Amino acid sequence: MKNLSAGVFLLIVVLMLVAGTAAGADVVMGDYEGSWKGNGTEGKLVAQVLALGDGQYQAHLLEEFDKRIKPIVVLKGSLKASRTLLSGNAEGGNFAKTEWYGVIADEKFNGSFAGARKGTFQLKRVVRKSPTMGAKPPAGAIVIFDGSSTDQWCRRNGQPCRWKLVDGTMQIFKGGIVSKRKFKDIKLHLEFRTPYMPKARGQGRGNSGIYVQQRYEVQVLASYALEGRDNECGGIYRVARPRVNMCYPPTQWQTYDITFKAPRFDKDGKKVKNAIITVIHNGVTIHENVEVPNPTGGNWGGDIKEPAGIHIQDHGSPVQYRNIWVVELKE
Repeated sequence: MKNLSAGVFLLIVVLMLVAGTAAGADVVMGDYEGSWKGNGTEGKLVAQVLALGDGQYQAHLLEEFDKRIKPIVVLKGSLKASRTLLSGNAEGGNFAKTEWYGVIADEKFNGSFAGARKGTFQLKRVVRKSPTMGAKPPAGAIVIFDGSSTDQWCRRNGQPCRWKLVDGTMQIFKGGIVSKRKFKDIKLHLEFRTPYMPKARGQGRGNSGIYVQQRYEVQVLASYALEGRDNECGGIYRVARPRVNMCYPPTQWQTYDITFKAPRFDKDGKKVKNAIITVIHNGVTIHENVEVPNPTGGNWGGDIKEPAGIHIQDHGSPVQYRNIWVVELKE
């Protein structure tokens, strides 16, 4: 980069901002952390910056990460040359009736606020990492994807898996897949990465899903900086929303650590206990012993009294998966 002219360097930066880096990432989108100062006081401040496509961005300014709390303010703006300019009004809380202005450049997000209160803020880009990222399978675990092949997976009709191997990951391609091995009560670890799709909205934005026993879904979606509903990432579809939206930005690797207990039946085949699921997303418990009374939408059916495989859904987005292993639990 040192030998490039200023004009060429600026052009490269702009192209990266608009189209994403070679890996598909966006150099503006992501987490920022720092503080605000004003009126003789100061406090912690973080931001989640979401890419909306065509150089448009939205930033949620929060007191802290990983809590289900309302933003202090939501800023909107766009890319202008090498800077992203954003603004917005805070309507409630401790910063009610204040106007906020911010600039993102060179991995820094700085700005000011004025009105009922007056001050400045300074934030720096941070990349957070799940504490279970790269977790190695413990003794006795069953590895169902180690990056070398998809031999332990098949299509619904039993035909070979067609998913692509990409740098030690498997990427969704032409239909959902299910593990050949069938399971009952388990602990499941897997890592996933949603693609950069800034113009997509709702269920079209990096959609997939993990179905334990091919019947009970934990959603996968590029839901970074969104509300965290039951049909967004971490949600148990139409059953429970995550306690907190723990999504990292698209293109950043994330983890699920899922504990599942299958439904129980008496000697006459009558169900006496619902399926129970606990989900840890990027190191934070988002569901704890949640009862799932029935298979969720889009499930692959089968006798709910019988073990079944792990189904990973194809919903039209090139989501990637890696490091998938299972520990079977004793009853």
